[in-house]
Amino acid sequence: MKKILLLLCCSLIGFASFAQNTGRFTMKGIVGDTADVGLPEATVMLLLPKDSSLVNFGRTNKDGSFEFKNLKRISYLFKVSYVGYLPHQQNVNPNDGEVTNLGKVGMKILNNELYEVVIKTARAPLSIKGDTVEYDPRSFKVPPGSTVEDLIRKLPGMQVDADGNIKAQGEDIKRVTVDGKRFFGDDPKMATKNLPAEAINKVQVFNGKTEQAKVTGVDDGKREKTLNLELKDSHKKGGFGKAVAGVGTDSRLEGKVSYNRFDDKQQVSVLGFGNNTNQSGIARNDYQDFKGSQSFNWGDDGDFGFNSGFRYFGDGGDESITIQPNYGGGSQGFTKNWAGGANYNFDTKKTKLSTSYFYNQSDAVNDVMSSRETFLSNEASYRSSDKNRRGTFTGNHRPSFRFEKALDSLNTIILISNSRINNGDGDYNSFQQYYRGGDSLTNRSTVNNSSLYNSFAMSNLLLYRHKFKKKGRNFAASIGYNINNSDGSSFQNSINEFFLDPSRNSRINQRNGTESNRTQLKGSLSYIEPFAKKFYWETFYNYSLRKDEVDRNVFDIKEDNQEEVNKFLTRYYTNDFSYNRLGTSVRYSHKGLNLSVGVAGQQFNLKGKFAADQTSTQVTKVDRSFFKVVPNVSLNYDLKQNRYLYMQYGLNVQEPTIADLQPVVDNSNPLNIVEGNPNLIPQSSHNVYGGYNMFNPSSFTNFYASLNYSYNVDQIVYNKTIDENLVTTTKPMNISGGYRYGTYIGLGFPLKKTKATMNLSTGINYSSNLTYINNIKNDTKTDGYNFGLRLDLTPSDVFTLYSNANWNIANTKYSINTNQNQKVLSASYGAEMNIKMPKEIYFNSRFSYNTYTNNQFGFSQRQPILNLSVYKIVLKSKRGEVRLTANDVFKKNLGISQFATSNYYTESRTRTLSRYFMLSFTYNMRGMSASVRRNNNF
Repeated sequence: MKKILLLLCCSLIGFASFAQNTGRFTMKGIVGDTADVGLPEATVMLLLPKDSSLVNFGRTNKDGSFEFKNLKRISYLFKVSYVGYLPHQQNVNPNDGEVTNLGKVGMKILNNELYEVVIKTARAPLSIKGDTVEYDPRSFKVPPGSTVEDLIRKLPGMQVDADGNIKAQGEDIKRVTVDGKRFFGDDPKMATKNLPAEAINKVQVFNGKTEQAKVTGVDDGKREKTLNLELKDSHKKGGFGKAVAGVGTDSRLEGKVSYNRFDDKQQVSVLGFGNNTNQSGIARNDYQDFKGSQSFNWGDDGDFGFNSGFRYFGDGGDESITIQPNYGGGSQGFTKNWAGGANYNFDTKKTKLSTSYFYNQSDAVNDVMSSRETFLSNEASYRSSDKNRRGTFTGNHRPSFRFEKALDSLNTIILISNSRINNGDGDYNSFQQYYRGGDSLTNRSTVNNSSLYNSFAMSNLLLYRHKFKKKGRNFAASIGYNINNSDGSSFQNSINEFFLDPSRNSRINQRNGTESNRTQLKGSLSYIEPFAKKFYWETFYNYSLRKDEVDRNVFDIKEDNQEEVNKFLTRYYTNDFSYNRLGTSVRYSHKGLNLSVGVAGQQFNLKGKFAADQTSTQVTKVDRSFFKVVPNVSLNYDLKQNRYLYMQYGLNVQEPTIADLQPVVDNSNPLNIVEGNPNLIPQSSHNVYGGYNMFNPSSFTNFYASLNYSYNVDQIVYNKTIDENLVTTTKPMNISGGYRYGTYIGLGFPLKKTKATMNLSTGINYSSNLTYINNIKNDTKTDGYNFGLRLDLTPSDVFTLYSNANWNIANTKYSINTNQNQKVLSASYGAEMNIKMPKEIYFNSRFSYNTYTNNQFGFSQRQPILNLSVYKIVLKSKRGEVRLTANDVFKKNLGISQFATSNYYTESRTRTLSRYFMLSFTYNMRGMSASVRRNNNF
């Protein structure tokens, strides 16, 4: 018995000793200088010696101390970096205890002679300097051929969603540059989706100042989260790119080619692609309207002064009677897409040139089935259904040019010119039915329309800035000239049946030719004067003169194909819109606190005349003048240590469009008649928003919260009168009282640094939309609730998993018809998994599951979408990739949408591209650039 007890004790002692030697441990120490003074906020990192992959990281405390907990009992490479000091690194082997104390870690001051040696030999995988986080891509392994987008997804503190939108530290990336220069204008995704990860030397994330703050030297307190990609020297000395070709089932084809050539002063990029797999390849809106602020949010639009107030370049509503392009495309329906372009940048200390040309065309077919429930007063409603087919072609040429020249240290000129040349055509066939009281058919329409259009738009801006020798004193002037012309023709053929009143039956066979011409001359002045050390006074003036001319000729086509002018729909009008704004603001800026208070007076005049045609003597005139006082208050407070507080109040004012002011009845659609209102006045909106952002660089935890509120005064709404034949007459009018307010909160934190990251978010929004239905005011209130979760798992180089979930609840209540109150529940779940297998074989799967439920209408839909791909890296130097892809394995891709607004609920389904298989080959011109990237991205 004693021998058994002795053996048991020995076993327990041995087990305890083994557990102690193989269990987790804590590493700690103190980072200090040669005088043993602790260095606060030094970046400390643990790496694996075999491949220098990052295991953990953090920052030292105020006294220079640090601590890593729950570490595996293996050897590590310990690195420390601190601005102005020689980076330190050492190998660490844990001792047998629970704590391994490194003691004092001495840092030596960095001499200039040692700088180049340090850059080459002691580069850290991650460094944090104030609000700047810099990553070394070599420490974050991605498969051969990964794009920059794939690399970014593996960087701590960064996320990329399914559409390629990037977040860093919880904030949206507003700007992406390559070596500090523009890349294809201002689209953040053009660089991240088209440049290979292997070309990147550094990835830098920082809070950039606005362009105005840079050129004036006056900090406006605003920050733009910016991502800069620094290229390797090897990729600045030659060209690199890739070519992709694929063929699939159901005659599916895709191809893409890209080529880049960069050096210290020049960047040349060429891109082209084509497919019939619904991939437009364009991340932003390609159909810009060139209304006079075409400067891509880079702060050189020439419109000086605070940015709230009247948007005098117009929103395009007054062009609604012209023939507009039908854009088509997108992920629904069936599209064929072709595109190509080139980008050239030249950048020296005094001269900067950025120019590009891009062409894209889309041939789209959409088959849609939709239903709508329209709510009337007295608990009544009617139902409509629409089965339509739309075929469209659009072609877009978009050249752009930006030239900046520093004449000397005090004077700068900027010249910007952007153009858009469009052409297209479309066919639209529709079968519409209207029901009152259940299944009682009231109206029916059969529509067959076709159209052709051409348009040309150009925006030109010359901007001059002068900085005085007195710091902060600035003068700026700008002048712009814009053109937006279009002409088109359309044929409308419809049969309209009214079963309750057959006398109203009609057949429409018309030709419409419309020519629209717009020019705009605008200019701005700004003067900034510093006073009392911490204050700046800005005075600004904005001017705009816009001239519109629209000539619309409508002809009725008779049975013998003879044409007769339709005097009710033919019209000719001209419109002169002038705008003057004079304002001033005072800014206080000191120690991170930036407060601005301003006011502006704005006068705008609207003069128009319209007649049946250009030769008519019966001319109706519109002559209106409006004046508004617009206040503005903004607060931006840098609380230090990556904490920011912001708030802004502004009054936005928008004048009525000339189309809304014309007292003309448009009955081109007998079921939907539109009438103008010459008594409209400008609409105003009081807007308040504020928020707080925080990022802890030690733990890589981020938190953000925001509030917003908007209240409408004299809002222009479109009131509807619906008669017994379900004919709707729409007329604009002013109404006050609509509002919207809400909040959004987000939190992101690593569950395990470099291995697992969690992001949580929630939002609440309330809105009230007012309109009149049959002369009874209807208040549609919508309460919206959103909850989101995202979990990114990157445990190793051979396995990654990105998952997300979003839940939405929308409660809609109608004051005129409470029986139709409804609750719409929707949820979306997504996951993407990447696995590296032996012999350079990779597997990718992407799964999404969407649900839609509306119990009021008995609607419930479940939609699982699964895409799979397997690919192998081939050829010498890993230059090739062979990929087999299965899209929509379950064949469940349905274009489903639901929408509830002022007095109706609508639901639509679009027949769209579903299951197909694709075999593709990729060739890289400089080392392989394939990846475990998101499906459907080249």
